[in-house]
Amino acid sequence: MTLTDGTGNGNTAGFRTRLFATVMLIVCALTAFGIYLARVRVTSIAEHDLQRNFEDQLFWVHKVQALRRAIIAERVRAFASNPRIDAALEDDALDLLYPTAKDELRGFLAPSPERATQSLHASFCRFLDSKGAVIPPPKPAEVGDLSPAAEEELALPRLPVVEQLGYVPHLAPEGAGVDEVVVVPIYSSGTGEVISALLAGFKPLELGGKDPRAGMKSGIWVDDGSGGVKAGVLDLPLLPPPAHDALAATLSGAIQPGRTQGRLTVTVEGAPHLLFYKRLYADSLFPPAYEVCIYPLADSVAQLHRAWWRIGIAGSLLLAAGLVIANLAAVRLAGPVEQLAVDSETNRVERTRAEAALQRSERFSGDASHQLKNPLAILRAGIEKLMAHEGFSVDTYEELSTLLHQTFRLAGVIDDLLLLSRMDAGHLRIDFKPVNLVRLMEGWIDDLSALPGAPTVKVERNMDADISVAAEERYVTLIVQNLLENAQKYNRPGGRIEISVNRDAQDVVITIGNTGRPIPREAQRRLFERFQTGSGVAGHGLGLNLARELARLHGGDLRLIRSQDDWTGFELRLRSAAPQPSGVP
Repeated sequence: MTLTDGTGNGNTAGFRTRLFATVMLIVCALTAFGIYLARVRVTSIAEHDLQRNFEDQLFWVHKVQALRRAIIAERVRAFASNPRIDAALEDDALDLLYPTAKDELRGFLAPSPERATQSLHASFCRFLDSKGAVIPPPKPAEVGDLSPAAEEELALPRLPVVEQLGYVPHLAPEGAGVDEVVVVPIYSSGTGEVISALLAGFKPLELGGKDPRAGMKSGIWVDDGSGGVKAGVLDLPLLPPPAHDALAATLSGAIQPGRTQGRLTVTVEGAPHLLFYKRLYADSLFPPAYEVCIYPLADSVAQLHRAWWRIGIAGSLLLAAGLVIANLAAVRLAGPVEQLAVDSETNRVERTRAEAALQRSERFSGDASHQLKNPLAILRAGIEKLMAHEGFSVDTYEELSTLLHQTFRLAGVIDDLLLLSRMDAGHLRIDFKPVNLVRLMEGWIDDLSALPGAPTVKVERNMDADISVAAEERYVTLIVQNLLENAQKYNRPGGRIEISVNRDAQDVVITIGNTGRPIPREAQRRLFERFQTGSGVAGHGLGLNLARELARLHGGDLRLIRSQDDWTGFELRLRSAAPQPSGVP
């Protein structure tokens, strides 16, 4: 086959283009997948580092706050345990309560509100009476100036029996915010009952820097008493007022009643921050309060974006390298593949010719077989007519008998050729029915002695009478007939034939062996080929080939299992079937 230059060049160019596009598509897909995996990996690492840094800073914030709260509570307990305060309360001299503790108040209270912001000094303190109401001081300025309304807000419904911690909206007149409140019960030295309580207010601890890019900042969110946490007060003085108000508005919609803690991403002064909130002192008598911490994400996001840019640049370089590799691959592979296409087309043409020749051969075999039957039938009829005449010599009758026998052999060859032709063409279909294999073989064993010129042999059987196979009886008959006739024909005088039929899982295994000269080793490889014979005994060489093809059409097989030391054996496998009911032919 030859291709024109235009067609060959066009096919090559088209193949190169398709190959180049395919390789580029694969490279792009792999690069995109690699970039995706790299981004996922980098993002995962960045999130892990961010989470670790956030939790580390949050841990230290909690440690500092816990330490400060412990110190504050200890100072309040020490102040409340003053014997003079207890004596004034026992004597019901409430007007002398604050003057009695005047000296202690100088070290307990901060000198000014500004100095109370980051110190351990209280910004105000009050005593509560037996009903939980605030005992007004004679000189409010000495214990932290509060308005009467603010003092009423500090009143408790009852005196606590254990120490109370909590937060309340800012009560001092200098501005809005939150106060951290500690209440320590005061017990009677005589009765052991709670007779009063000391309430002290402190400025919450401010952690963080003024720089918005600095680390974590902490604050407090408190319900202002007007209807749940959505109407609360935020105290985070490190934030500028606009950012403070914006964050307060965000918290109003983020903190849900009943939730103890949560995290979310918020924008503070145009930069992303991670916000953490957690409920404080859930069993406190004071309004619900939440710890609020914000952590800047700008640096982490910038590092992540830089990593993404590096991944993108690396991916672009990979794509450029993939472009070069795809072009080289297309050029290098186009030539061999073009030759492969030409060879494939040549093979296709040759295969078409071979299939056509095979079909012609099948048709010829079938047609020739049909055409031979008529003259063979005429020849047989003529020989039988001659044998019916009287007056011929004995030698003449023997010659005529030999010719008649040869016509029968020739008819068998023609029938085998027709059957093989149908199998080669795929036209043979098997009508599977249960066939009593043993009964069929017994009939042919009885006919062995009638074969002309066959030696006298002994037949040994090992068969179960109830074994059936799934097959078409006429074709199984041909298989069994061929094997038994060969065992008889290729035997020696006085020899024997052994026949065994057994079940093996889903199959029936038939073994037929005979004494006699073994088949030469070089002939065993071609034993099942057409027109091959196993020894010097005359035969047309179609029987074993036909028997094996029929066995395989039945889902079984036929093979030579041994041929040496005066013994030749064949194994036939057929699919087992349920035995036929008695009385069924």
